[in-house]
Amino acid sequence: MFRGLHICLVGPVPPPAGGMANQTRQLKQLLEQDGAKVTLVAVNAPYKPAFVGKIPVLRAGFRLIPYFWRLRQAIRQADVVHLMANSGWSWHLFAAPAIRVAAGLKKPLLVNYRGGHAEPFFQQSWSKVEASLNKAQGVLVPSLYLHGVFANWGKQAEVVPNVLDENTFYPAKETAADRPLHLIVTRNLEAIYDVGCVIDCFAKILEHHPDARLSVAGSGPQKQSLERQCQQLGISEKVAFLGRLDISEMAELYRSADVMLNASTVDNSPNSLIEAMACGVPIVSTDVGGIPKLVTHEQDALLVPPRRPDLLAEQVLRLQTEPQLRDKLVSEGRKTIAKFTWARVGQALLMQYQQAIGKSREAA
Repeated sequence: MFRGLHICLVGPVPPPAGGMANQTRQLKQLLEQDGAKVTLVAVNAPYKPAFVGKIPVLRAGFRLIPYFWRLRQAIRQADVVHLMANSGWSWHLFAAPAIRVAAGLKKPLLVNYRGGHAEPFFQQSWSKVEASLNKAQGVLVPSLYLHGVFANWGKQAEVVPNVLDENTFYPAKETAADRPLHLIVTRNLEAIYDVGCVIDCFAKILEHHPDARLSVAGSGPQKQSLERQCQQLGISEKVAFLGRLDISEMAELYRSADVMLNASTVDNSPNSLIEAMACGVPIVSTDVGGIPKLVTHEQDALLVPPRRPDLLAEQVLRLQTEPQLRDKLVSEGRKTIAKFTWARVGQALLMQYQQAIGKSREAA
């Protein structure tokens, strides 16, 4: 599909694992699998020497200078640049410079913008963001939610969904009968994902299912406070903090779960929900950001307002008493993920690459 096309892919890669980093890694693999030549420029390349990473101001220079050098070399040789972009300092330090370099070298560039913080970031920095975007040949977003955010600021964006790794994320062949209820959360341990709300929810569920267990897959600054919360609630022995899992381990965790919980307070189009649906796991989630545009309440997920552990627990308990609802969520979720297959996403990307190259030639 992409044979003969040389793509410069700019973005973060694992470690640490995360939605954007995992998408960058997977996109490179799939593009190369379909014949493209891909040069990856990682915005989070390891510090050299490693000890520099512990020195706050110095480490910025040690990362940015090699980044700019690799960027120019890679863009100069590419047919098109695919830039994975996010809000905040990441935009100013990595995305905006990449756009300027591509424009200076007269190379077509597509900004693949992601992240639930777009609206507040635009409110603070739109004039600078717009100036950079005007130098790009197009803007791609993974969700209708972000499409709407860009439209609110008068900027056209095209929706190209995240890619699902179908060879890794698939349902379990069979489920053990009468096993203890297993709940999981697969978000990083950061404030915006409100894992503490999930823990409060789980404490309420234990009142009805005392043999239930909760697995928390992710890492982040809130780990110690969340562990203390479990101790205070007297549920530590029921909660397993698994840390950061690789892709195959994460898929196995989904297949072992009865319900996936998500309590985020800010979100876009989370891969974790897509992966859960692919693995046949029913979802109980908050209804923030782009989530209601990704899934629909009582169709392929159950949605509640944020910061309401009581309502999260209520919906989980529904699934235990309404097996037909559970089966419906799983069945409809499997239909929802069809739009995230590489067969569809790859075709959409190829069209965007061709259009960007055409626009660049017309402007030359």
